[in-house]
Amino acid sequence: VQLQASGGGLVQPGGSLRLSCIASGRIFSIGDMGWYRQAPGKQRELVARIALGGSTNYAESVKGRFTISRDNAKKMAYLQMDSLNPEDTAVYYCNADLRRIGLPYVNYWGQGTLVTVSS
Repeated sequence: VQLQASGGGLVQPGGSLRLSCIASGRIFSIGDMGWYRQAPGKQRELVARIALGGSTNYAESVKGRFTISRDNAKKMAYLQMDSLNPEDTAVYYCNADLRRIGLPYVNYWGQGTLVTVSS
């Protein structure tokens, strides 16, 4: 069971990127899914989370610019990032509560994907 994030890269200020996260393995169900980020010299912070039912919450710094979504059938989560600015530069991590048959939910982290916003 693992999470794999992709979609990072270099983008100019004001640009957009879409991150994707896919859960793989023998997964019975997926609970909350989310994106976190860690900038150089800073602690990892929540960017956005989405519950199984679709309710969302965002960090104040990204509200109105980022949109989290999920496709339960594909076991994927997405983070659409618009109006990017240099302060958004960070390694972005996918996070999810995954459940295998007969077992409780366990929180997993994917590997990070680097987003660099620079001209």
